[in-house]
Amino acid sequence: MIKVMFQSRQGSDGGISSFQAFCTSLAARVGTGNMAGVAVALYLGGAGAIFWMWLIALIGMATSFAESTLAQAYKIRDEEGNFRGGPAYYMEYGLGKRWMGIVFSLCLILAFGLVFNAVQSNSIAAAFEVAFGIPNYVVGIALVIGSGIIIFGGLKTISRFAELAVPFMAAAYLIVALYICAVNYTELPDVFMHVIRSAFGLEQAGAGAIGYGVMQAMIQGIKRGLFSNEAGMGSAANAAATATPNPPHPASQGYVQMLGVFVDTIIICTATAALILLSEQLVPGSDVTGIALTQAALEEHVGSWGAIFVAVAILFFAFTSIVANYSYAETNLLFLEHNHASGMLVFRLLVLGMVMFGALGELPLVWTLADVSMGLMAIVNVIALFMLSGVVVWLAKDYNAQRRAGKLPTFDPSKNNKLNKTIPKGIWHK
Repeated sequence: MIKVMFQSRQGSDGGISSFQAFCTSLAARVGTGNMAGVAVALYLGGAGAIFWMWLIALIGMATSFAESTLAQAYKIRDEEGNFRGGPAYYMEYGLGKRWMGIVFSLCLILAFGLVFNAVQSNSIAAAFEVAFGIPNYVVGIALVIGSGIIIFGGLKTISRFAELAVPFMAAAYLIVALYICAVNYTELPDVFMHVIRSAFGLEQAGAGAIGYGVMQAMIQGIKRGLFSNEAGMGSAANAAATATPNPPHPASQGYVQMLGVFVDTIIICTATAALILLSEQLVPGSDVTGIALTQAALEEHVGSWGAIFVAVAILFFAFTSIVANYSYAETNLLFLEHNHASGMLVFRLLVLGMVMFGALGELPLVWTLADVSMGLMAIVNVIALFMLSGVVVWLAKDYNAQRRAGKLPTFDPSKNNKLNKTIPKGIWHK
């Protein structure tokens, strides 16, 4: 997976590089869910939630491969020469069901273009208020200005920004987490066993308590894991489609996006969980949860600058999520044929308006709306993946057979009658 990603550092022929596509999808994945979401999962589901988060990530790597491979196979070229694609496109071209693609696009535009961006800005504003005492409206204005500059710059501006910001922010956060784990290395085995015992109810007393504890751990781990890594929802497939893959085969981008799920959940979410579980800040029934819990845990480990570091980290994590989420929504506006200049201007202003709204208010209703939209997206996408599973299997076998033969995997749609007839013309056909 890593080798495939770094084989393509330069985009060409209307596409961005595989590394840029990886960073764009990781920018959307790595956000509030990795810091505030993990803290909420631990608060509501206990340490066992982390085990179920790991499990859903391993399953999610397979679904991420499938949706990203299909997105590459069924991508199109827009009016500016950029590649575009995603679940809506493989629903229309692969299944011949445009109505299904429309339902998916509307849900994605609502969830990622509007609702999730309000959630991200809310977390940034909350973190900066705790760390610096900066009023929420000031943070909101700054986010609107910064987001607007990048959003109005277009797809390649977003991908270049992600390519620079994502590796830096992830590395900085992981270095701090590794330092804390190294200092507390003697406690790590106990923390790991605490996660396993809690996941299976081995720390609760009584059958009722065991059943409730396990169920809460499962629900919170799966729910927050899916919100963080987005596997199965079809969102990251929109970024996968924009790449010029090297090797020139749809499955190569599928392998790259599998790595994104691993980095997001197995590495970054686990780092946050370790910071919290190695501290004494996780107190069920207290008011300390979400991003405030993560800040309090890091303060315990490294002192007062811990809250400041978390605020800066969540700024990078959530801000890159805002601009990457917008790029997903833009691709689906194109699918709905509402990407004309006036329509794009109105939508961009709506996105920036939701960023400001999120910074200013409490968001229980917005979170509920996000959960509903996210759930509907996942249902529609998983149905499409099941119906196109034969295509995914064929593409994976074709790629791996060429690898084993010592050849550079190259996609030739004429070798598969279904693909040859259904994929858009002018992309893969020679």
